[in-house]
Amino acid sequence: MPQTADDMDAVAVRTWCSLALEALGQEREAIDAINVYPVADGDTGTNLYLTVESATQAVEAVFAAHETGTTAPVAADAVRAMAHGALIGARGNSGTILAQLLRGMAGVLADGHDADHLRRALTRAAAAARQAVAHPVEGTVLTVATAAAEAAGRTADDAGTAAVARAAYEGARTALEATPGQLAVLGRAGVVDAGGRGLVTVLGALVEAVSGRAPERTYVAVPATVVPAPQDCAEGGPAFEVIYLLEATDKAVDRLRTRLDGLGDSLVVVGGDGLWNVHVHVDDAGAAVEAGVEAGRPYRIRITHFGADRVHPHTEPVQRAVVVVVPGDGLRGLCKEAGATTVLARPGEPPASGELVDAIRRAHAREVVLLPNDAELRHTAAAAAEQARAEGVRVALIPTRAAVQGIAALAVHEPDRSFDEDVVAMTAAAGSTRYAELAVAERQSWTMAGICQAGDILGLIDGDVAVIGEDVPETARNVLDRMLAAGGELVTLVLGEDVPDTLADELQEHVREGYLAVDTVVYRGGLQCAPLLIGVE
Repeated sequence: MPQTADDMDAVAVRTWCSLALEALGQEREAIDAINVYPVADGDTGTNLYLTVESATQAVEAVFAAHETGTTAPVAADAVRAMAHGALIGARGNSGTILAQLLRGMAGVLADGHDADHLRRALTRAAAAARQAVAHPVEGTVLTVATAAAEAAGRTADDAGTAAVARAAYEGARTALEATPGQLAVLGRAGVVDAGGRGLVTVLGALVEAVSGRAPERTYVAVPATVVPAPQDCAEGGPAFEVIYLLEATDKAVDRLRTRLDGLGDSLVVVGGDGLWNVHVHVDDAGAAVEAGVEAGRPYRIRITHFGADRVHPHTEPVQRAVVVVVPGDGLRGLCKEAGATTVLARPGEPPASGELVDAIRRAHAREVVLLPNDAELRHTAAAAAEQARAEGVRVALIPTRAAVQGIAALAVHEPDRSFDEDVVAMTAAAGSTRYAELAVAERQSWTMAGICQAGDILGLIDGDVAVIGEDVPETARNVLDRMLAAGGELVTLVLGEDVPDTLADELQEHVREGYLAVDTVVYRGGLQCAPLLIGVE
């Protein structure tokens, strides 16, 4: 439930991050599609999503650290974690600027979290972002941030936090609509600034976090005939994007700014207190990194050649691979035997997009099929796929929502047929597989099947609670009966680590006796797996 208290406390910051990540996930592709400045590389939405994802993870880590204690995180802890997470995870020009905006806000909100502090935080953020950009340009996210701060500053002295946030959002949205008339490249393409639109989305999430109500999200229409496709790089512009984290003193960074400004453009240096995030577009990537070495200690160095197809530099990649997210060690082994690269999803710790990108790289293939096996990972997986595509890998994301759907897709995978045919076959196999899961209720709550008590066994079919039972065998039989009532040819059972083999024997017998011509296969899921996963094809 969104935060409703008129205050920017730690819970509101956590809610803001979560809502912003969800909103950017929904709008990522639309923002990517209008990305024409400073380079039309179609990744602004993805970069903003990855930046906020890193901020969100940092905030969640703060809350996790307090779970075993008696005190909750304070606002200062949350906002500083948000800013630090964005700084170390910032991607691209837009993500780097957003990281500085959040850092500017954190510097004020750490001292107080009422409406007045939010006004001053937005003002500090806009000023800090402009200072971080070597050559500020109007009609960009900087203009939108300034308009948001100015609108917030015009609110009445007795206005609450929600009113200040809403004023900032409306000011930003109005400024966004004007960007095509301020920046010629936007006007020619008929689009608003992509980074500015991303900031409006983030501010919309802030409004919802402090008021409990999401603002209306409407944007300037984008004419379908002029939406630019990603291209190699802007005409006459540098060929490489270079990003790295840097440990250095303020004086060293001042010298670095001067040197990088002479090497290229789109220079943004954000951070402080000894840690910086450096972003620049150059033709000589080596010189940009060398400048960082002279200034301090650069690490997490990322060099992207705009539009270049990149593969692993040391060995010849295979043609095709499958990357699978699995909920337990047992399924991990099963998928590895089938030739897939796996990512382990631990309870309460879903993999981040960076982990999925790393797995795609480890697969070392020109073509990759990605199976997230979790509906909650749809945006994370989409962002990872987009990042991998930017690195020259052809990625197909099959939106599997459960591990049994991934198993079904992997079973029909044939690397010798064409990529498109393989993806169609795997998608069809996953889509024809209904899925269920048994779980233990942690507390009394309302469900689709009625009221459950703590300790009840819940049978979830296609994500919704359909059966409430007292023990695993009874609940499993009821779930199977409901699923097989609609027909089926194959039942897949995945047993958790503590579930005895006798349960599989009982359920197999139940299927044999009640459903002729239906086969059953059994796998062990391992430690992280739920007590029982069921698939019906």
